[in-house]
Amino acid sequence: MAAQMAVNSGASLWGPLKELWETVDGAVLRRQPESVHLLDLQLKKHKPHFLSLFKNPPKSAEQRDKVRKASTEGIAIQGQQGSRLLPEQLLSEAFILSDLFDIGELAALELLLAGEHQQPHFPGLTRGLVAVLLYWDGRLCVANSLRTLIQSRHGKTFTLDLSGELVALTTRFTDELMSQGLTKRILTLVSEINVTREFERLQKERGLGNEKHRKEVSDLIKECRQALAESLFSWTCQSPLTKDDTLALIGHLETVTAQADGSLDSVNLALVMSLLYCLDVSFVEQGTEDREDLLQALPLLTERQYVSAVHSRLMDGQPWKLPGLQAVCRLAWALSLRVLSQLPQGSALVEFTEADEALADQALLGDVFLFMKEGILGCESLTQEEFFIRRLHSLITDFLALMPVKVKQLRNRADEDARLVHMSLQMDSEPPSSLRKDLDHLMALIGEFYSKDPFGLELGLEFWCPTESLQHTSLQGSYLGMALQRPPHKQVVLSKFVRQMGDLLPSTLYISYLRMLKGLANGPQCAHYCFSLLKTNGATHSDNIQGVSGSPVSWEHFFHSLMLYHENLRRDFPNPDAAQYRHPPLRGITQREMDGLTSFLQLLTAIITWSENARLALCEHPQWTPVIVMLGLLQCSVPPVLKAELLHCLAAFGKSPEIAASLWQSLEYTQILQTVRAPGQRQAAGIEVELNEIESSCEEYPLTRSFCHLISTLVESSLPVNLGAGLREPGFQPYLNFLRDSVFLAFPTRAYRRPAEKWEVADSALEVFHKLLRDYEPQPSDFVQEMVELQGEQVPAHKPPGHSIMFHLLNDSPMLALCLSLLEEGVRQLDTYAPLPGKKHLESAVLHCLCLLDLALQKEVVFMDLLRESQASLLVSTLEQLLQGVSPQTRRADHIVNLARYLYHGSSNPEAAFQSAKILRRIANYPNIQSRLVGDFTHNQTVSDKLMAGFVECLDNEEAEEGPEKDLDPQKKVARIRHETQIHILNLLITSLELKTPNLALYLLGYEVKKPVSSTNLQDPGVLGCPRSCLHAILSLLQRGTEKRSGPVLTRQAPHLAELCYQVIYQLCACSDTSGPTMRYLRTSQDFLFSHLQHLPFILPSNQIAALSQMSWLMKTAAIELRVTSLNRQRSHTQRIVSLLLDDQPHTQHTADGESGMEEETKSVSGFLHFDTVSKVRRKLLSVLDAIEFSQDMPELLQLDFFERTQIEQVITNCEHVNEQGHTVCNVKLLHRVLVAEVNALQGMAAIGQRPLLMEEVNSILQQVVERNRVRRSLSAKRHALQSWRSLVETLLTACPADLIPADDRQLIIRDLLLDLHDKVLSEDAAGELMPIVAGAVFTLTAHLSQSVLSEQQQGVGLEASSGFASIANSALHLILRKLLDFILCTGGGYQRLRAHLYGSLLYYLQIAQKPEEPDTLQTAGKAMWERLTAPEDGFSKLQRENLAIIESYGKALMEVVCRDACDGHEISRMLALAVLDRILSIDRQNQWLVYVCNSGYLRSLVESLRQDDTALQSLLTPQPPLLKPLYIYESKMALLTRVAKMGQGAVELLRCGLVAQLIECQVFDMVPESDAHRVMRDPSGFIPSPMDRYRQILLPTLRLFQVILTSTTMNHQQGAAQVLQWLIVHADTIQSLLRCQELSMGALQELSLLTGIISKTALPGALEMGGEVNSAALMEFQGHINRFQRLCLSLLGRLAGSERERLLKQAEIAAPGESAERREEMEVAMQQVCANIMEYCQTLLLQSSTQAQFSICLFSPSGSEPAGRDGGRADLSSTLPSMAYSRAPSLGLVLYLLKNTAADFFRFHQSHRQSLGKLQSLDQLPPEELKELCQGLVSGPGGVEKISSVQRSLLAKRRLVQLINNRAKLLALCSYVIETCLFVLWRHLEYYLLHCTPTDPKNSLLPGASLYRSRLADDSFGGLQASAGRGLGLSRVSQQDLDLLKSDMAAGFGEALQRKLLEVEGLYSQVRSRYTFIQALVRRIRGLLRQPKS
Repeated sequence: MAAQMAVNSGASLWGPLKELWETVDGAVLRRQPESVHLLDLQLKKHKPHFLSLFKNPPKSAEQRDKVRKASTEGIAIQGQQGSRLLPEQLLSEAFILSDLFDIGELAALELLLAGEHQQPHFPGLTRGLVAVLLYWDGRLCVANSLRTLIQSRHGKTFTLDLSGELVALTTRFTDELMSQGLTKRILTLVSEINVTREFERLQKERGLGNEKHRKEVSDLIKECRQALAESLFSWTCQSPLTKDDTLALIGHLETVTAQADGSLDSVNLALVMSLLYCLDVSFVEQGTEDREDLLQALPLLTERQYVSAVHSRLMDGQPWKLPGLQAVCRLAWALSLRVLSQLPQGSALVEFTEADEALADQALLGDVFLFMKEGILGCESLTQEEFFIRRLHSLITDFLALMPVKVKQLRNRADEDARLVHMSLQMDSEPPSSLRKDLDHLMALIGEFYSKDPFGLELGLEFWCPTESLQHTSLQGSYLGMALQRPPHKQVVLSKFVRQMGDLLPSTLYISYLRMLKGLANGPQCAHYCFSLLKTNGATHSDNIQGVSGSPVSWEHFFHSLMLYHENLRRDFPNPDAAQYRHPPLRGITQREMDGLTSFLQLLTAIITWSENARLALCEHPQWTPVIVMLGLLQCSVPPVLKAELLHCLAAFGKSPEIAASLWQSLEYTQILQTVRAPGQRQAAGIEVELNEIESSCEEYPLTRSFCHLISTLVESSLPVNLGAGLREPGFQPYLNFLRDSVFLAFPTRAYRRPAEKWEVADSALEVFHKLLRDYEPQPSDFVQEMVELQGEQVPAHKPPGHSIMFHLLNDSPMLALCLSLLEEGVRQLDTYAPLPGKKHLESAVLHCLCLLDLALQKEVVFMDLLRESQASLLVSTLEQLLQGVSPQTRRADHIVNLARYLYHGSSNPEAAFQSAKILRRIANYPNIQSRLVGDFTHNQTVSDKLMAGFVECLDNEEAEEGPEKDLDPQKKVARIRHETQIHILNLLITSLELKTPNLALYLLGYEVKKPVSSTNLQDPGVLGCPRSCLHAILSLLQRGTEKRSGPVLTRQAPHLAELCYQVIYQLCACSDTSGPTMRYLRTSQDFLFSHLQHLPFILPSNQIAALSQMSWLMKTAAIELRVTSLNRQRSHTQRIVSLLLDDQPHTQHTADGESGMEEETKSVSGFLHFDTVSKVRRKLLSVLDAIEFSQDMPELLQLDFFERTQIEQVITNCEHVNEQGHTVCNVKLLHRVLVAEVNALQGMAAIGQRPLLMEEVNSILQQVVERNRVRRSLSAKRHALQSWRSLVETLLTACPADLIPADDRQLIIRDLLLDLHDKVLSEDAAGELMPIVAGAVFTLTAHLSQSVLSEQQQGVGLEASSGFASIANSALHLILRKLLDFILCTGGGYQRLRAHLYGSLLYYLQIAQKPEEPDTLQTAGKAMWERLTAPEDGFSKLQRENLAIIESYGKALMEVVCRDACDGHEISRMLALAVLDRILSIDRQNQWLVYVCNSGYLRSLVESLRQDDTALQSLLTPQPPLLKPLYIYESKMALLTRVAKMGQGAVELLRCGLVAQLIECQVFDMVPESDAHRVMRDPSGFIPSPMDRYRQILLPTLRLFQVILTSTTMNHQQGAAQVLQWLIVHADTIQSLLRCQELSMGALQELSLLTGIISKTALPGALEMGGEVNSAALMEFQGHINRFQRLCLSLLGRLAGSERERLLKQAEIAAPGESAERREEMEVAMQQVCANIMEYCQTLLLQSSTQAQFSICLFSPSGSEPAGRDGGRADLSSTLPSMAYSRAPSLGLVLYLLKNTAADFFRFHQSHRQSLGKLQSLDQLPPEELKELCQGLVSGPGGVEKISSVQRSLLAKRRLVQLINNRAKLLALCSYVIETCLFVLWRHLEYYLLHCTPTDPKNSLLPGASLYRSRLADDSFGGLQASAGRGLGLSRVSQQDLDLLKSDMAAGFGEALQRKLLEVEGLYSQVRSRYTFIQALVRRIRGLLRQPKS
């Protein structure tokens, strides 16, 4: 038992029943797929509920006990563990509820718990009140389900076209219910349930809340009764009831009573109709295919007892409570018997069928027709059900057709009575009391019944028998198109009835007959027939003498009478000034004539309203001239009621524009509204007087209302501009003034006999204003005061009426005030929920007010702009400011709040809510108003809650549906309006979210507006008192259906709405303030993103654009979520989404690792092409990509016959604007106006004839433009979706932790994405607009692929795998490369920016095959050349070779594209194209590309472009450069040229193209900036380099290029060297200043290392001999430059070899402590390089001068002393060296010093190299501290090392070690080279000084040696050329003493220790390199020289 005693928190009396109704509704009404099975389950489960309909679970002591203990022991709740303690209060409420509804205690408790849970949906109600609603809602669900199930049955009246399976199921189920006594149960319930009684019970227990709650409860109860009654009705429509059930139904109807007004209520009406359908046999006449089966099932034919029981029951003399109802049933039975008697089966029932006449007589005695008119037609719900109307129609027509004798009797009786009446009138006695008016009632019934046709059935057509064939294409009716075929018998009889009744019509029936005709003329075809009838009636007797006689029911008669009245009354038309005007003269119209005229006018109005032909025919009739006669009558003194009818009739005429124009003129002419005052006229006349004096005193206003109606109709047809011209200022203004001032502004203060009329007056005036403003477009001419001539003087003209209304609405005018107070009154009335007379008109008036405000807001922008431009003196304020004004009624600024309150009534007044939302959305565009609004909305808590509830209710509305605008079905129309309201609210939120806080959106979405937004804590509704906000509503809209396989319902049912919902969510997540709270809430409470992403992609064939937008916003939100969860390290969240998007395994459990073997096989090509395995599924990301259609069908070009295409295109462009979504679209309405105006402007007959064709062409243009707009929107949606997809992919790959996707998976994922992207974009019809995004995505993906492969290799895996490179197979890489190249080629000439991305991708791709940097272990050189040649090819070279083969297979086409992009175009594309060329040239062993570049002239063009770059580069050296682009381009070019120069062939080609000559002409090299004097201008971010750095960025590439050319030209070396030397000499001043540089910074050292390198190779004695024919003066100059270079180089050596070096290194460390290690290394390398270059230069000079020491030149002076400060004591070198630097040659001691230092450095570097190698080999064992230290240099920012993972850390450490090792290896090579050259230079000098030099002592100064020596130390350094040059060094002679000192110093310096060191260097290093034993030999020789005994 305990198990059954658990409480269902969904309330068994509500939750399951709601679910039942949803299932039934889904299966039967919405026809959802797969619903039959669900329905079957639900019906089985809920069968007891249907069997014991509305029976409540009984109370029991056990339950009571259990509930009582719930507060102490707790109670179990289904679906929750353990038991829950409930508060006492709740339990006592449960007992009250249990007693109130007499339900079980547990059920009551469940209802309360459910009420508590549902409370947020019902703001302002307690849980008990909600429980009451839920109780009745549960019952309603059962009743609705029952009705819908019964409606789905198959039967005789209608069909829902459902599947056979479903119908079988429901029929079986309902048959069973019926057999268990359903009918009696329904009848009992209908009697028992009673709103008043239920309310009394609820009132007693305080079960009723506010007005809204009362209304909702009473509505639910009424709907329950209604649904039950309709269930029975639906049953009888389809299948007959059994005998007992029929009798029970009759028994129920016997007791029915009418409502106060004599009509039946809707429930009883349904039951009456049920009985009528039970007795209905009219379907027998329809020859449907299943007629026989239906006849078999009809108990009337098959069961004699049935007929006999019903017959005796109806014949029973017992009167019913409603005799009229009894009469109706008898009549129906009589007619059924009459039909039966005519059937073959009827012969058995003769005894009953005989009685049909008697029954009919009884029915007539019961006033059957009167009751039908009053009791049945009086009921409102009659017009809501088509089958009620059809049954009544068949009842009336059957009577006329089946009982013609009865009809004849009625007519005879009527004629008799008419005679009696006539006699009594003549004798002045009372008419007899026994008169029966049956025929009168019948006609009245027919007139009334057919005059309403809510479903457009036009049933009245059966009364018209077409006599002549109608040439009418638009009419389809019973038997139209085939008039020759005989109409059915019934139709003939009915039409005869209509005609005969009109013949010799007695006067008593005249009015009834006219009313009947009016009813039968309801509908376009009926009206036409009726018109013809009245025409033919009069025609026969037209030859009569008086011309009047003939039928009294004919046009002839009517209009003749009208003219007579007019003649008569006009004679006594009084002088308007005469006093008696107000008292109508005695001669006039009697009441009977009045009624007759009124009836005739109503008939006329009905006919011409429907039939345009009738309208034109009557109006243009020359004799009748109805319009003129009526206007004439309006001027006579006839009662206002008649005038009103006349005006209505004129309004009907005014529906045709042709008539309307002349009607305006006639109206003005007759001065119905006096617009011209005659001079001397004392008082006004016309309608204004009638309103103020007659109607106001009568307190009834029919005339005013109909006048407004007339104006409203006329305004719609045409608005004449020059109305009244010549007599007054032309225009509509007087009419507008009258309507505004006399009608609208005065309406609240007038008295009304009928309260409803107040609102009718307001409504009719507002309707006119609405139409005028709707059709008004502000024009510049409206703001210019135009003058017109009037009776010889100029008077100001009137403005258009719309302008005047705008002006009143944009000022604090009485009109605006009244509109606003009307809105306030309206919402106050709605809040009472009470019925109010005229409520419909009040609502309509309110709607017009809202529309006026909306239109004013919409048009005010243009209006204000034009006003400003015109500088007119109008004063206006914007409406949104005026709406913030203070309301006079409440003394508060609550206008906008009142507007918003209409949303709260969205369920009862959807249109008002829609307009209100529209207005709020317009106001929301103004940021300054938003914050005020938030204050207004929130300052009063109850108002605030109500407003919030209103917005939420509109969003929550379940009846909203997206649909086409043209839908005429009223229900669909309302659903669409509700949907539009939701759209406006969402747009309001979207607009507001973009504005500053606080804004409306934050308030409506439930964020904090008074505290910081980010402090919001979002909760589910009801938690911690959190109300249900718009965010909850949006989420519940989106979440519907996410748990099912088909995905969120909204995305399919309302695609546009869903798109906006997703956009709001995205905006909340993207905005920094709201992002935190929103994402937390979505993640924790809703699991929103995961549940939606799993349903991607959304496919909507019908609305592709919306589906794409939905996905875009969702993906953008997902990207944010991934980024945020990754940053917050919420791994599991990130992991779920990542695997959802990327997994290609179906989502079951993940397979074990045993699949690795399988993996290997699938890497073959076929596996690669997606045939992998059956178990794979498409990755979610790829299927989303599939859903984005890349092709776009473009509209064809316009084919025009009349318009000029270019002009049309121009007009279309002028009509374009950017819409809310940011798309540029053409405003179709505006275009339509422009084109139609153009067509209308055409003059002449030809144009009129062509008009239809022209309009057709206009139509085709508009269709074309609509199509263009669609294409633009579609492309834009695709772009947006692709962009979002791309950002999601990029976030996945970049922002998510790398280890979430293992490297091998990562590569396969990227492979799939790349290949799919390429396949889509390379398809034939891919739209070009999408290419840039794809290119961007391809770039990112390739970058990640390259990065992933490289990092995988760094971790040392994958290289050995035979299948190829890393985890991704080579074949895959090749395929990617091919697609990439295809993409590059398919972009053709255009799309250069797009190709930039693709070149970037290509570079990343080619990087994959680049060998990583390997440590130089100094061992490799040991391998023999042979070994290296025969080594197997490694993965890198293989891939590189294959890549090259693919690239070359594309041949010249690809070369052409890349070279063209490299030479001109957009800067970035050029740089990347240059880089691509560079990269390909570097791997192109065959030099095919090089040959192409050289031969096709691209190389020359590149070289020649350097000249143009010169000026741009010069501008870069100004302190603040404009742009750095030229610099980057220049660097890219130089890099490429350097690459070309690395190949001998390329270098030669460059020289041939005149590269050096171009560079010689560049002046930028001479513009050396002041060294960092401009520090003031430094860019704070450090991005823009200083001028000096920029200069170096220009100079260094050039120097490098020269160096490469000098090294790679072998054959033409001399030529190259000479050209470079020329460059050096042209820019000599600059170069010398650089060589003298004071501040040796890092940059300066780099410059020097390159410069000295070039000088050492070019500034040589031999270089000039190439010049050949250079004249001697130039030669001298060259010589001088070269000598100066030489001297500067030597002095530089002095600075760098000396102790300045230590100082520089220290300085570097102090300057940039952070990067000290790397900076120091770079500086060391640069210094060593400079020293090496200068020593090489010295060596070359020595060698070139002579091969033997005795003739060689001397570069160093014979002094052995070393520079001071060698022991690291920081003696400033500048004191010792510079004194000598420029005056004399440096001493030989310097070389020795350099030698010693270098040797010492060598060992230091060697040691460090060995250590680093050791670390690299045991990287895994290194302590973490050391790893951190190693990474420090490569990670920027403090604490950067802490953040990176350990894997990353070891990779970085490895990279740093390789860097260190290679740096040391380079230094070792340089040191070894410097040591060797120093030794050589020392040896040559010592050999000369100690062996060949003759010392010059003073005594033998004339010896020739001195001059020789001097010349050898001379500047020229070309000893042989200029022996007598007198410019010696400061040291002019060498004494013997000097030589001795030299020898001893050298001997001391070049000691044993140094020699040992040098030999060790050789052992350690030179052994592996080439020159073995070189050092050894030189050391030996120097040692020999120094040991030589003195000579």
